[in-house]
Amino acid sequence: MTELEQQGIGYQSSLEAINITTPGRKLVYHIFGALAEFERNLIRERKHAGIAAARARGRKGGRPKRLNSQQRALARRSLPQKKHSIDEICLTLGITKSTLYAYAREAASKDALTPAGVQS
Repeated sequence: MTELEQQGIGYQSSLEAINITTPGRKLVYHIFGALAEFERNLIRERKHAGIAAARARGRKGGRPKRLNSQQRALARRSLPQKKHSIDEICLTLGITKSTLYAYAREAASKDALTPAGVQS
């Protein structure tokens, strides 16, 4: 908008009823823009406050795990054994390949963080 204004070009949109060809209309346009930015910042603050309050109550957020801990352990044991195909494991557990690989990555990262010889 600034570039157009510097070239002496006014902006008028008939679809959105926006017209900033006069100083008064330009003022209204900027006021609405400032109000929209203010509201966006309020929403962001409320969202962060809500997340902090939920965490303080012990809520973690995010999507719940598809498998329970026993099923995840079964999936992690089945992968390296290679007795069953990936498709068979996924079908048995009722999950997708991406979910299975996500659990495998999660287990690998936990194993990498656990000191050698220490059981978690």
